[in-house]
Amino acid sequence: MTQRGRHRRQKRGRALRALLAGTALALTAAATMISASQATVSDRTGALKALSASDRAAAGLRLQERAVPPSTLDRLASAMGRPVGVTTVLGNADHSLLDGADCPSTVRTALPVAPAAGRAYCWDAADTRGWRAGAVTTSGDADDDGHWGEHRVILSGWSRGSGRAGHARVAFVDATDPARLTYTWATLAVPVDGGRDYRGLGSRVLGMVWYQGKLLVTAADGLYVYDMHRIQRATVDSGAVGRVRGGWSAYGAKYVLPAVGSYRLTGRAASPAAISLDRSTAPDSLVASERVPADAKKTTRLWRYAFSGDPARAGLLATDAAGRAAPTQAYETRTTGVGGVLSYRSDWYLARSADTPDGRGTLWRQNTRKARAVECGADESNHCWTGRAGSLSYARDTGEVWSQSGRMLYALPLASIDRSLR
Repeated sequence: MTQRGRHRRQKRGRALRALLAGTALALTAAATMISASQATVSDRTGALKALSASDRAAAGLRLQERAVPPSTLDRLASAMGRPVGVTTVLGNADHSLLDGADCPSTVRTALPVAPAAGRAYCWDAADTRGWRAGAVTTSGDADDDGHWGEHRVILSGWSRGSGRAGHARVAFVDATDPARLTYTWATLAVPVDGGRDYRGLGSRVLGMVWYQGKLLVTAADGLYVYDMHRIQRATVDSGAVGRVRGGWSAYGAKYVLPAVGSYRLTGRAASPAAISLDRSTAPDSLVASERVPADAKKTTRLWRYAFSGDPARAGLLATDAAGRAAPTQAYETRTTGVGGVLSYRSDWYLARSADTPDGRGTLWRQNTRKARAVECGADESNHCWTGRAGSLSYARDTGEVWSQSGRMLYALPLASIDRSLR
């Protein structure tokens, strides 16, 4: 990305940040009502418990890296045509997001009560019907100036079904103009038969991080790696995924992302679920949480891996000679039902889903000394977050945390979260 003019970026960045610092969206009265029956969550979760190096080894949190052979990817590209990049995908956006103020009130109830979203958008009902919103990552993860080329970009993961009948896709959202967000879809796939075909990623998208040129996606069976310079065009519009009569299909999407590699846990630990990027460490790191049901009587583990500093491995994790990535830190927390995780400096932010279908979740900030939850309402309830907690992605250049719930995509300043905790 060295072709960008940094001075011009800084000027545009200041102007955009000024625009984004406007008045927070007003929620409907129904969305701000907090039931007195939702008692305040106490500090029973307590501080994080750090795991020693020996405990981390015993926990089985090492990842084994497996790369798709270059010959497989080259064979697929030879059959499908020259891969394209993010800019080409954004240039073919065929859908638009609605501004939050124009979204139905019943849809806006998915927004957090507190802190309020600084800006929000909603997805078209017809375009997302039958799909479940998953993880979010942005060009604030991809590059430290928050742009990819000339664009500010949001990636939003969605899933439907599971196994052979399952599908996963990513919306490439052009967010350069915050008043007009446009997007198009790319299907997540895995090459098969030596690159002569591909199958859909038949698993729910649980977490995503776009770092440098790679997109890391957590699914039920591991962590998949996609190359943002290896996006393929679909040539047939059908409900199939893979090679079809007349060309290549991607379940109605215009583009396909074939996996270039994967990571699998070497032990029996639960696979990473929520993930995010932490740029406050040196080197930058990937943080993860395991998926533990809200009503489970067990702790949740949080851990991090360092990214490689080798330019030849840009966007991949640091590994040993055997291709294994070991966690550099790990913790235990008594917070369960974690749907989103974020680490910044010494604090961890955990978005916990609601205990009931019609309830609200809780947003925690924890470290090794204490735990605090966001408060809202006259009764100082901690049930202030979205009901179904989604992933958290921090764009350090704007200071915003992005997430989504239901059909709402939204952002709020990290500073406003911290103020709500005091």
